[in-house]
Amino acid sequence: MHLTIRSMASLDANEMERLYAQSAAHLRALGDDSEFRFGAEVYLRDGFGARPAFQGIVAAEEDRLAGYLLYTFGYDTDRAARQLFVVDLLVDETVRRRGIGRALMERAAAICREAGGSEMVWVVHARNRLAIDFYRRLGAVDLADLGMMRLPV
Repeated sequence: MHLTIRSMASLDANEMERLYAQSAAHLRALGDDSEFRFGAEVYLRDGFGARPAFQGIVAAEEDRLAGYLLYTFGYDTDRAARQLFVVDLLVDETVRRRGIGRALMERAAAICREAGGSEMVWVVHARNRLAIDFYRRLGAVDLADLGMMRLPV
């Protein structure tokens, strides 16, 4: 399999939906009761245009995606640090353990550095051992003293 890591494109919409469905199914199996609304239409609406909500990179083999990483930029005032926030990372379950997730994370780290950032941060479902173990193998550390909160508006 010859993969290319490239910026996401609007033509990836259907493949993004296919991959996201795998992520949603996995999280549902872990007990996550989120609505899982992301799909091709939302990808096009929120990922492109004058004010995109996220940017992304994909691992592609011709017209088929093997994985994606969506991100946005943030800032930590306490650390005075620009950050790349990983919104979502998914590797097609049929091609896992081939270095695709690592390649996407490495490219995201390069994007972060190029933008003046010094760290990447993300949220991971507490029951998602597969993801947690993967991130730890990359050298990521838990931020045990921080908690994620949400306030619907």
